[in-house]
Amino acid sequence: MEPLIIAGLVVVAVLALVFMRLRKPAAPPQRKGKGNKPRGMEALDTVAAWPPQATRVLTPAERKAWFVLHTALPDHIILAQVPLSRFMKVPTRNSYSEWLRRVGLMSADIVVCDAQSQVVAVVDVRAEDGKENARARQRHARMDRVIAAAGIPMHVWHEHTIPTPAVARDLVLSKAAAAEGATAAPVLPRLNEPVEADAMLDSELEQRDPPPSTWFDNLDSAAVPLGNVPAAPPRSSAGAPPSRKA
Repeated sequence: MEPLIIAGLVVVAVLALVFMRLRKPAAPPQRKGKGNKPRGMEALDTVAAWPPQATRVLTPAERKAWFVLHTALPDHIILAQVPLSRFMKVPTRNSYSEWLRRVGLMSADIVVCDAQSQVVAVVDVRAEDGKENARARQRHARMDRVIAAAGIPMHVWHEHTIPTPAVARDLVLSKAAAAEGATAAPVLPRLNEPVEADAMLDSELEQRDPPPSTWFDNLDSAAVPLGNVPAAPPRSSAGAPPSRKA
């Protein structure tokens, strides 16, 4: 009898453990924040976790190139370290986040603009040929393709061979004039008063305005299907009485 009693107690104990295990609630899955990152990352204080420190925007070679362009083109706006997404627009039928990841967050070293902030040239200061690693060459090649596709003249200057202001002016203006002629841009009238000229040119260049920094925040970054959109039903003319059936 004793073996049977012991076996029965063992069975009862096992069943009790199984029953308690089944009644125990499962641990909730760890919640993740944006970008599939654990929620704990979002709880980090931005300043405390990543203590910021101010640095220079330009390298010595980039500063020299900026001063050369500023001297050569006093009637132009010379900007430094401008993200490509700031002076380019792309269709949103594909993921905008993916475009940003590939090239949109890259920055042009120096951007030359006219008085209406329209980009006329991009200057990139790079290391001498053969001194860049494979990753840098791949990044520059991708940026060159995008800038060329946008129809913006691209100038690559090497760190130790920055041109003089006179040479830089000829290079930038001649290439910009050739690009403008190729696109057959309309010739705008020249006005003596800068204020009047700005008012007229602003209306002509409104379509070229850059997207605001939050323009894409409310857009779905996923790909959008390119199927045919069903046509809306025809609307009756305003004021026309509804037709009556006989």
